[in-house]
Amino acid sequence: MELAKGGFQVEELARMNFPNGILIEGNDWDYDLLVKQTSELLKQDNVVIYEAAFMFNNLFIRTDILVKKGKHVEVIEVKAKSFNPTKLDFESKFGLSSKWIPYLFDLAFQKHVIMKSHTEFEVKASLMMADKTKLSSIDGLNSIFRISIKNNNRTCIIKPEGLTLESLGNSVLGKINMDAVLDIIYSGKQKVHELDFYELVNLFSSNYELDKKINFPIGWHCKGCEFKKMPNDDSGLKSGFEECWTAQRGWTKSDFNKPTTFDIWSFRKGRSLFENDDKIFLADINEEDVDVKPKAGIITSSERQWIQVEKTVSEDTTAYVEKDGLKTEMASWNFPLHFIDFETSAVALPFTKGRRPYESVAFQFSHHKLNFNGTIEHEPDFISATPGEFPNFNFLRALKKNLENDNGTIFRYAVHENTILNAIYDQLSDSNELDKVELMDFIKTISVSKNDRVEKWEGVRKMVDLCDIVKKYYYHPLMKGSNGIKSVLPAILASSEYLKSKYTLPLGKLELTSRNFSPEHIWLTYDDKGKVVSPYKMLPPLFEGWTDEEKEETISELDGIHDGGGALTAYAKLQYQIMSNNERQSIIKALLKYCELDTLAMVMLYDVLKENIKK
Repeated sequence: MELAKGGFQVEELARMNFPNGILIEGNDWDYDLLVKQTSELLKQDNVVIYEAAFMFNNLFIRTDILVKKGKHVEVIEVKAKSFNPTKLDFESKFGLSSKWIPYLFDLAFQKHVIMKSHTEFEVKASLMMADKTKLSSIDGLNSIFRISIKNNNRTCIIKPEGLTLESLGNSVLGKINMDAVLDIIYSGKQKVHELDFYELVNLFSSNYELDKKINFPIGWHCKGCEFKKMPNDDSGLKSGFEECWTAQRGWTKSDFNKPTTFDIWSFRKGRSLFENDDKIFLADINEEDVDVKPKAGIITSSERQWIQVEKTVSEDTTAYVEKDGLKTEMASWNFPLHFIDFETSAVALPFTKGRRPYESVAFQFSHHKLNFNGTIEHEPDFISATPGEFPNFNFLRALKKNLENDNGTIFRYAVHENTILNAIYDQLSDSNELDKVELMDFIKTISVSKNDRVEKWEGVRKMVDLCDIVKKYYYHPLMKGSNGIKSVLPAILASSEYLKSKYTLPLGKLELTSRNFSPEHIWLTYDDKGKVVSPYKMLPPLFEGWTDEEKEETISELDGIHDGGGALTAYAKLQYQIMSNNERQSIIKALLKYCELDTLAMVMLYDVLKENIKK
């Protein structure tokens, strides 16, 4: 979602690289009017058109940018993706790269329709994207193109009046001619679902003309269907997934409520089971289908998959714990225990001068410390909220200050924190920071070098990945097929009597400090059906207590922060120079509360793991 919104910013900057363009406006469905406006403009010898419209038979397209010079026309498709011009990867030894195929076929279709509708033109096609080798030459490039949804609830870009391309310095966008790559598509060498380009066009065209549903064959690819409704979805929208499976498999409502192999964590065998044995429901698969391969002391991936199947089918609601292996693992941890979580951002248009598109920005961390006596301290957290400030090095200095006073074990959840530390290591290496060597050495003590690095290291105090611990030693049916902390936390709160007895009490009555919540705050609450409410859903609204009129005056257009995507959006909003201090402080407070919960959730998980090995 955030990448899509960033696309509006990239498109607006791309247009500034082709100034004086004329925007084709009108009803989106009035194809004839849009095409007529475009055709009139194309009578000019030289013209730049935004959202140009073309139609050939029943094929219709709109282009991002069209540049006409005499008989030469260039169609430019703008994408928020990034590329490295020194390492172009559009092709692989198996044909076109799968990650680029949707974009390349889209551009091929645009060029095809223009060539068919205007045979008098010589048409070239290009992609314009963020160039990862370019540096922003100004601070605040991202916030110049302010994203807003107040305009009829549609995303639009608000930029300063009189803004010029020169004032933006060096462009971080790059344009690549794609005609040679598109020729591979037109030749029929590259196919999609066994259909070449022209077969696909004819299929879509004929079915559109007949108003006939294509009924594309269902399969394992439906696992990632974007038109699948989530549980408790009351939006009123139809489910495309249900339409397809009802039509082609005869599924009834009860079938959609049955657990399927789509739900199994990392289950690569699901495709062959469906395609070869017609097995999709968990109740139909057996241990041989999963091909369980046990290993002493840990839960292997295949064991974990079979445990999930067994407990789901038998409606067993108890946790499975590999106690001996977990006990050995936990015995290696040193007190005090440190639980850290980073909030980061990576955007197409950099926030600060000297930074590249999609370069990692670490703007916040939270840190909980668990002492040997059981007391829990929320250590000084870090957040950068100053517009135009590159925070990474101060972020690392604050983290170092928090962690260098003892040799306690440090925990993260998943690989993100390790990846960010590797990125900051490279940024320091390229910097002129006076303490860069000291900071780089610190990174090497608590992290592991990424596999693709030439320089290798493994820190003597490398962070322990609690997500990996969960995968190896702990499974609860309420987690279903997810090991993310936002799935683990509600599961352990609902099943642990220890957590229930502890966290139903107000903060002020716990041996737990908090920097962002009041002593009256309670972490564990229940809904009207007696089910535990995820603490993430209990985080307060962003502008709690504000009047409707005050909320209408905000420029961030945020409601709350409940996940990582919301956090990185909030940080982007904090880069706006014109924001009021009240709004800025409200966003900062919400970010601090969200991030504090992430590390407290890790502490709660530790408590549950400890509770289980005691039993």
